[in-house]
Amino acid sequence: MEPGADQRWSTWTSVTKGQRGPEPRPDWVVTADAALDTELGVLKTGKEADVFLVERAVPGDPDRRSLLAAKRYRGRDHRQFHRDGEYTDGRRVRRTRDQRAIEDRKSSWGRAVAATQWADAEFLALSQLWDAGAPVPYPVQIDGTELLLEFVGHEAADGAVEAAPRLARTRPGPELLADWFEQLRAGMGVIARLGWAHGDLSPYNILVDSAGGADDGGRLVIIDLPQVVDLVANPFGAELLHRDCRNVCTWFASRGLDADPDELFADVFAQAW
Repeated sequence: MEPGADQRWSTWTSVTKGQRGPEPRPDWVVTADAALDTELGVLKTGKEADVFLVERAVPGDPDRRSLLAAKRYRGRDHRQFHRDGEYTDGRRVRRTRDQRAIEDRKSSWGRAVAATQWADAEFLALSQLWDAGAPVPYPVQIDGTELLLEFVGHEAADGAVEAAPRLARTRPGPELLADWFEQLRAGMGVIARLGWAHGDLSPYNILVDSAGGADDGGRLVIIDLPQVVDLVANPFGAELLHRDCRNVCTWFASRGLDADPDELFADVFAQAW
Protein backbone atom coordinates (compact mmCIF):
# COMPACT_ATOMS: atom_id res chain seq x y z
CA MET A 1 0.00 0.00 0.00
CA GLU A 2 1.29 3.43 -0.93
CA PRO A 3 0.09 6.80 0.44
CA GLY A 4 -2.65 8.41 -1.62
CA ALA A 5 -3.41 12.03 -2.34
CA ASP A 6 -2.85 14.33 0.66
CA GLN A 7 -1.19 11.44 2.52
CA ARG A 8 2.29 10.53 3.72
CA TRP A 9 3.78 7.86 5.89
CA SER A 10 3.80 8.91 9.53
CA THR A 11 6.86 11.03 10.29
CA TRP A 12 7.01 9.75 13.88
CA THR A 13 9.76 7.23 13.13
CA SER A 14 11.86 9.73 11.19
CA VAL A 15 12.33 12.19 14.06
CA THR A 16 14.75 11.66 16.92
CA LYS A 17 13.79 11.15 20.55
CA GLY A 18 14.47 14.80 21.38
CA GLN A 19 11.97 15.86 18.73
CA ARG A 20 9.13 13.90 20.31
CA GLY A 21 6.81 15.05 23.05
CA PRO A 22 7.43 14.42 26.75
CA GLU A 23 6.80 11.07 28.39
CA PRO A 24 4.55 9.58 29.58
CA ARG A 25 2.67 10.21 26.38
CA PRO A 26 -1.12 10.36 26.22
CA ASP A 27 -2.72 7.08 25.13
CA TRP A 28 -4.05 8.64 21.94
CA VAL A 29 -0.58 9.30 20.46
CA VAL A 30 -0.10 6.95 17.49
CA THR A 31 3.50 5.71 17.18
CA ALA A 32 3.07 2.76 14.80
CA ASP A 33 5.37 2.48 11.78
CA ALA A 34 2.39 1.55 9.60
CA ALA A 35 0.48 4.77 10.32
CA LEU A 36 -0.43 7.23 7.60
CA ASP A 37 -0.82 10.99 7.95
CA THR A 38 -3.79 12.30 5.98
CA GLU A 39 -4.29 16.04 5.54
CA LEU A 40 -7.95 16.96 6.07
CA GLY A 41 -7.97 20.72 5.61
CA VAL A 42 -6.98 24.09 7.00
CA LEU A 43 -7.77 24.99 10.61
CA LYS A 44 -6.22 28.45 10.68
CA THR A 45 -4.08 30.77 8.61
CA GLY A 46 -1.85 33.24 10.41
CA LYS A 47 0.93 35.77 9.98
CA GLU A 48 3.70 33.42 11.11
CA ALA A 49 2.27 29.95 10.52
CA ASP A 50 -0.67 28.03 9.10
CA VAL A 51 -2.39 25.21 10.97
CA PHE A 52 -3.81 22.13 9.23
CA LEU A 53 -5.95 19.25 10.46
CA VAL A 54 -4.17 15.91 10.08
CA GLU A 55 -5.37 12.39 10.82
CA ARG A 56 -2.67 9.94 11.91
CA ALA A 57 -4.02 6.40 11.69
CA VAL A 58 -3.11 2.79 11.04
CA PRO A 59 -5.26 1.65 8.10
CA GLY A 60 -7.84 -0.91 9.15
CA ASP A 61 -7.25 -0.37 12.89
CA PRO A 62 -9.79 2.13 14.33
CA ASP A 63 -8.17 1.93 17.77
CA ARG A 64 -4.95 3.48 16.48
CA ARG A 65 -6.12 6.79 15.14
CA SER A 66 -5.91 10.41 16.29
CA LEU A 67 -6.50 13.90 14.98
CA LEU A 68 -3.59 16.35 15.11
CA ALA A 69 -3.02 20.02 14.44
CA ALA A 70 -0.06 20.48 12.09
CA LYS A 71 1.39 23.94 12.65
CA ARG A 72 3.74 24.88 9.81
CA TYR A 73 5.91 27.96 10.23
CA ARG A 74 6.84 30.10 7.29
CA GLY A 75 10.42 31.10 6.58
CA ARG A 76 11.58 34.56 7.62
CA ASP A 77 11.05 35.87 4.09
CA HIS A 78 7.38 34.84 4.11
CA ARG A 79 6.13 35.78 7.58
CA GLN A 80 5.25 39.01 9.29
CA PHE A 81 6.68 38.74 12.79
CA HIS A 82 8.19 42.21 12.97
CA ARG A 83 9.04 42.31 16.67
CA ASP A 84 11.41 39.35 16.96
CA GLY A 85 13.91 41.24 19.12
CA GLU A 86 11.36 42.22 21.74
CA TYR A 87 10.60 38.57 22.44
CA THR A 88 14.01 36.98 21.89
CA ASP A 89 16.03 39.32 24.12
CA GLY A 90 17.74 37.03 26.61
CA ARG A 91 17.05 33.91 24.56
CA ARG A 92 19.83 31.85 23.05
CA VAL A 93 19.72 28.86 20.74
CA ARG A 94 21.50 25.74 21.86
CA ARG A 95 24.47 25.85 19.47
CA THR A 96 26.85 28.80 19.22
CA ARG A 97 27.21 28.23 15.49
CA ASP A 98 23.44 28.57 15.05
CA GLN A 99 23.37 31.72 17.19
CA ARG A 100 26.03 33.32 14.99
CA ALA A 101 24.11 32.24 11.89
CA ILE A 102 20.91 33.89 13.10
CA GLU A 103 22.80 37.11 13.73
CA ASP A 104 24.20 36.91 10.17
CA ARG A 105 20.84 36.81 8.40
CA LYS A 106 22.33 37.41 4.96
CA SER A 107 23.78 33.91 4.83
CA SER A 108 21.71 30.97 3.56
CA TRP A 109 22.47 29.07 6.76
CA GLY A 110 21.32 32.01 8.85
CA ARG A 111 18.01 32.15 7.00
CA ALA A 112 17.56 28.40 7.38
CA VAL A 113 18.23 28.51 11.14
CA ALA A 114 15.98 31.53 11.64
CA ALA A 115 13.15 29.71 9.83
CA THR A 116 13.18 26.94 12.46
CA GLN A 117 13.94 29.12 15.52
CA TRP A 118 10.31 29.87 16.33
CA ALA A 119 9.15 26.29 15.78
CA ASP A 120 11.92 25.01 18.07
CA ALA A 121 11.07 27.61 20.72
CA GLU A 122 7.39 26.69 20.73
CA PHE A 123 8.05 22.94 20.88
CA LEU A 124 10.45 23.30 23.81
CA ALA A 125 8.09 25.65 25.65
CA LEU A 126 5.07 23.39 25.14
CA SER A 127 7.03 20.34 26.29
CA GLN A 128 8.08 22.00 29.55
CA LEU A 129 4.68 23.56 30.12
CA TRP A 130 2.91 20.24 29.57
CA ASP A 131 5.23 18.58 32.06
CA ALA A 132 4.46 21.35 34.56
CA GLY A 133 0.70 20.87 34.19
CA ALA A 134 -0.08 24.01 32.20
CA PRO A 135 -3.27 24.04 30.08
CA VAL A 136 -1.56 23.73 26.69
CA PRO A 137 -1.90 21.27 23.80
CA TYR A 138 0.30 18.18 24.02
CA PRO A 139 3.26 18.60 21.60
CA VAL A 140 3.49 15.32 19.68
CA GLN A 141 6.63 16.05 17.67
CA ILE A 142 8.61 18.60 15.69
CA ASP A 143 10.09 18.05 12.24
CA GLY A 144 11.87 21.10 10.82
CA THR A 145 9.34 23.91 10.77
CA GLU A 146 6.31 21.65 11.35
CA LEU A 147 4.88 21.01 14.81
CA LEU A 148 2.33 18.25 15.30
CA LEU A 149 0.14 19.09 18.27
CA GLU A 150 -2.89 17.75 20.07
CA PHE A 151 -6.02 18.76 18.18
CA VAL A 152 -8.25 20.71 20.57
CA GLY A 153 -11.83 20.06 19.54
CA HIS A 154 -14.15 17.13 19.06
CA GLU A 155 -15.39 14.72 16.42
CA ALA A 156 -19.10 13.94 16.20
CA ALA A 157 -20.53 10.46 15.72
CA ASP A 158 -21.12 11.24 12.04
CA GLY A 159 -17.44 12.06 11.57
CA ALA A 160 -17.84 15.84 11.50
CA VAL A 161 -14.89 17.60 13.14
CA GLU A 162 -15.25 20.85 15.05
CA ALA A 163 -12.29 22.80 16.41
CA ALA A 164 -12.63 24.33 19.87
CA PRO A 165 -13.73 27.97 19.63
CA ARG A 166 -11.49 30.84 20.61
CA LEU A 167 -12.38 32.56 23.84
CA ALA A 168 -13.09 35.77 21.89
CA ARG A 169 -15.93 34.01 20.04
CA THR A 170 -17.78 32.77 23.12
CA ARG A 171 -20.61 34.32 25.15
CA PRO A 172 -20.46 32.73 28.63
CA GLY A 173 -22.82 33.51 31.47
CA PRO A 174 -21.61 35.05 34.76
CA GLU A 175 -20.78 31.77 36.57
CA LEU A 176 -18.92 30.32 33.61
CA LEU A 177 -17.11 33.61 33.07
CA ALA A 178 -15.80 33.56 36.65
CA ASP A 179 -14.74 29.91 36.32
CA TRP A 180 -12.85 30.60 33.11
CA PHE A 181 -11.08 33.58 34.62
CA GLU A 182 -9.85 31.45 37.52
CA GLN A 183 -8.71 28.76 35.09
CA LEU A 184 -6.77 31.39 33.17
CA ARG A 185 -5.26 32.83 36.34
CA ALA A 186 -4.10 29.35 37.35
CA GLY A 187 -2.66 28.65 33.89
CA MET A 188 -0.75 31.92 33.78
CA GLY A 189 0.57 31.08 37.24
CA VAL A 190 1.99 27.75 36.02
CA ILE A 191 3.76 29.58 33.18
CA ALA A 192 5.13 32.17 35.61
CA ARG A 193 6.47 29.51 37.98
CA LEU A 194 8.68 28.36 35.12
CA GLY A 195 9.94 31.95 34.92
CA TRP A 196 7.98 32.82 31.77
CA ALA A 197 5.17 34.92 30.39
CA HIS A 198 3.18 34.06 27.28
CA GLY A 199 4.12 37.42 25.81
CA ASP A 200 1.26 37.73 23.32
CA LEU A 201 -1.76 36.45 25.24
CA SER A 202 -5.23 37.50 24.15
CA PRO A 203 -8.75 36.03 23.83
CA TYR A 204 -7.75 34.95 20.31
CA ASN A 205 -5.11 32.43 21.43
CA ILE A 206 -7.10 30.84 24.23
CA LEU A 207 -9.36 27.95 23.22
CA VAL A 208 -12.44 26.68 25.05
CA ASP A 209 -12.44 22.88 24.92
CA SER A 210 -15.97 21.76 25.77
CA ALA A 211 -14.93 18.11 25.57
CA GLY A 212 -11.90 18.48 27.79
CA GLY A 213 -13.16 18.64 31.35
CA ALA A 214 -13.58 21.41 33.94
CA ASP A 215 -17.05 19.98 34.62
CA ASP A 216 -19.54 20.94 31.91
CA GLY A 217 -18.14 24.41 31.29
CA GLY A 218 -15.12 23.29 29.35
CA ARG A 219 -11.45 23.93 29.94
CA LEU A 220 -9.34 26.77 28.66
CA VAL A 221 -6.32 25.83 26.54
CA ILE A 222 -3.57 28.38 25.90
CA ILE A 223 -2.01 28.21 22.43
CA ASP A 224 0.54 30.05 20.25
CA LEU A 225 3.65 30.08 22.45
CA PRO A 226 6.65 30.59 20.12
CA GLN A 227 7.42 33.97 21.69
CA VAL A 228 7.33 32.79 25.32
CA VAL A 229 9.26 35.39 27.33
CA ASP A 230 11.86 34.86 30.05
CA LEU A 231 10.74 37.13 32.91
CA VAL A 232 14.28 37.42 34.27
CA ALA A 233 16.55 37.55 31.22
CA ASN A 234 14.28 39.61 28.98
CA PRO A 235 14.22 43.31 29.91
CA PHE A 236 10.69 43.55 28.48
CA GLY A 237 9.46 40.52 30.45
CA ALA A 238 7.41 42.29 33.13
CA GLU A 239 6.00 44.74 30.58
CA LEU A 240 4.87 41.93 28.28
CA LEU A 241 3.30 40.02 31.18
CA HIS A 242 1.40 43.14 32.20
CA ARG A 243 0.18 43.52 28.63
CA ASP A 244 -1.03 39.91 28.71
CA CYS A 245 -2.99 40.72 31.86
CA ARG A 246 -4.51 43.85 30.33
CA ASN A 247 -5.53 42.00 27.18
CA VAL A 248 -7.39 39.22 28.94
CA CYS A 249 -8.88 41.41 31.69
CA THR A 250 -10.26 43.82 29.10
CA TRP A 251 -12.16 40.97 27.48
CA PHE A 252 -13.49 39.56 30.76
CA ALA A 253 -14.49 43.04 31.95
CA SER A 254 -16.35 43.67 28.69
CA ARG A 255 -18.43 40.56 29.48
CA GLY A 256 -19.32 41.87 32.95
CA LEU A 257 -16.65 40.34 35.22
CA ASP A 258 -14.73 42.54 37.66
CA ALA A 259 -11.25 41.74 36.32
CA ASP A 260 -8.42 44.00 37.47
CA PRO A 261 -5.29 43.70 35.29
CA ASP A 262 -3.02 45.13 37.99
CA GLU A 263 -4.29 42.60 40.54
CA LEU A 264 -3.87 39.74 38.07
CA PHE A 265 -0.36 40.93 37.19
CA ALA A 266 0.65 41.14 40.87
CA ASP A 267 -0.67 37.64 41.54
CA VAL A 268 0.98 36.03 38.51
CA PHE A 269 4.27 37.92 38.69
CA ALA A 270 4.72 37.01 42.36
CA GLN A 271 4.69 33.33 41.39
CA ALA A 272 7.78 33.78 39.25
CA TRP A 273 9.98 34.37 42.31
